[in-house]
Amino acid sequence: MFQFKSISVELDSDMTGNTAVNTSDPGRSVAGQHDYFAEVAEARYILRRVFRITEEQAREAGFEPLAHQALIQIYGSPERRLRVNQLAERLDIPPAFTSSLLKSLDADGMIERQRDGEDHRVTWVSVTDAAIGKLVAIDAAVGFHVDYFAALIPAKDRKRALATLKFYVGLG
Repeated sequence: MFQFKSISVELDSDMTGNTAVNTSDPGRSVAGQHDYFAEVAEARYILRRVFRITEEQAREAGFEPLAHQALIQIYGSPERRLRVNQLAERLDIPPAFTSSLLKSLDADGMIERQRDGEDHRVTWVSVTDAAIGKLVAIDAAVGFHVDYFAALIPAKDRKRALATLKFYVGLG
């Protein structure tokens, strides 16, 4: 269950035609508006760069980015396996598209499918040892590139980005 705090929003226009947003959230006051968007911009820049690095490394290892993400979601789940609909939800794609993606991964020997013992309509998907080896190799390559990228980000920008990420997950 998600809980969202109530925030009222008003638009104010000054004589020059500039519009400002007034909210009941003190972190997004007119005075803090630019700072807020600067944090959001920095966080999104960092996330996009890291995602791009990850996608490039996945492609170099022979995976489309979504297939790589599917393997991460499956292997990274608490039980190291997911039902097809759980994977679809985690990837935010339709179950039919998820099934097509899994067929390709299965043909490449990256996943194993198993019917549920109690409900035969349910299929569980787990990754193979070969997939784990590829995930570890991709992660090592990503780590090298992300470490280099992160070293270029000033400490104040890291803190600003982290503040926004905390907000996104409900910690800030």
